[in-house]
Amino acid sequence: MPITEPMEAQPTTSRRWQLADRIGAVASFLCAIHCAALPFVLALLPLAGLEFLADHRFERAFVVFACTLALLTLGNGYRRHRRPRPLLLAFPGLALLLLGVTVAEQYPIAWHSALVTCGGVLVSCAHFVNLRLDRRAPHVHGPSCAH
Repeated sequence: MPITEPMEAQPTTSRRWQLADRIGAVASFLCAIHCAALPFVLALLPLAGLEFLADHRFERAFVVFACTLALLTLGNGYRRHRRPRPLLLAFPGLALLLLGVTVAEQYPIAWHSALVTCGGVLVSCAHFVNLRLDRRAPHVHGPSCAH
């Protein structure tokens, strides 16, 4: 007879992934707002002590965090509900984010801002779709269960 986990372990795990998805959605959306607004408020950041927000190292670190969180939560979401829609939104968004913080830094700030803003919005939407799919189709243990 196989040993199974207690029934209460799944909702807790699911809640943790949903929390991570929420954090990812908010972080990606804030990233998009940051990138859209940055060209307009660039001169005001030092006055507010927030000049680090315009630093490329901060932006790269934030994008790496957002990409890692998106890949973990959306990959886990796909494993649970087997619907590719969040991944289809996330992959172009992640590509735009990475393109925006690497290649587009050599171009005018408008290109950089547009790429990273669109990427952040796509990744945020992917997290929201993933959360919605989790609510509609809760995980059920069955023969195709991956854990």
